[in-house]
Amino acid sequence: MKNALPVLSVLIALVAIWYAAVAPMNIRGALDVAERSGAEVVPPESRARFETPILRLMIDNSQHIAAGYSLDRPRLPTPVQVGRELWKTTGEMALKGRAMSKRSLIYHGWITLQSTLWGFALGTFLGMVGAVAIVYSRVVDMSLMPWAIISQTVPIVALAPMIIVLSSQIGIEGRVVPKAIISAYLCYFPVLVGMVKGLRSPGMAQLDLLKTYSASGLQVFLKLRLPASMPYLFTSLKIGIAAALVGTIVGELPTGAISGLGARILIGDQFGTPLAIWAALFAAAILAGLLVTLLDIMQRATLRRMGMQS
Repeated sequence: MKNALPVLSVLIALVAIWYAAVAPMNIRGALDVAERSGAEVVPPESRARFETPILRLMIDNSQHIAAGYSLDRPRLPTPVQVGRELWKTTGEMALKGRAMSKRSLIYHGWITLQSTLWGFALGTFLGMVGAVAIVYSRVVDMSLMPWAIISQTVPIVALAPMIIVLSSQIGIEGRVVPKAIISAYLCYFPVLVGMVKGLRSPGMAQLDLLKTYSASGLQVFLKLRLPASMPYLFTSLKIGIAAALVGTIVGELPTGAISGLGARILIGDQFGTPLAIWAALFAAAILAGLLVTLLDIMQRATLRRMGMQS
């Protein structure tokens, strides 16, 4: 309960701010609907309302504020509207046996998840290999780490189309591999940094002790450095899996894909359906939460088996 109370307090505050923001965001849309239905609005001209400050519009048309909470295509939907749309495209379709329908966010989430897991696996492998090389080679440390840091300054929205074009040029067909590469690009850096920190966490006294036992370099790695890096690694993996999901969604935007959560966000934007955009965003957030929770369970089980506190 002590852990849940702060989370619930922040959640309630966010929902309250969200509801408070709906009125000013949707007031112009509510007035347009009221005007078309023949109701009196101030000012009556659409252009004049566009130039009028939002606060002035709300004061002069207070009777229409409530209508902004029930628009079909709101600029900012309410949490209830988002929840209803999310249920309509997930739980309701699952109950009807249409969970893998192309109208279902479960299907689109599965498409996104596949590329995310491939990219996460690739990024984790590259990050761990790079970390071992950095720890055991000063030359690699001086050369690779600066480039790894610099690589993260390149905007992914600019890099994603380049990766997709290059993939097609070298004969890589399909959309899974390019999205996985983009996902791995965002994933490998937190794994690299966390693994380097973990491998270097053993103190000199521990390293000297193994030297007195005539332990080989491989034994030092397997018996000391690798186990000591586990808490750091799992923390990095939680960040990496969320970054991998973001990379996959970004990778779906410039590909012209019609499947995946990123595609649903893009299609919702093109057809002017904000509820579809928000439902896809929340589906992505829920998917990220499930993946991080799964890694947390694995971390607890692994560290408990190693006799360490999670």
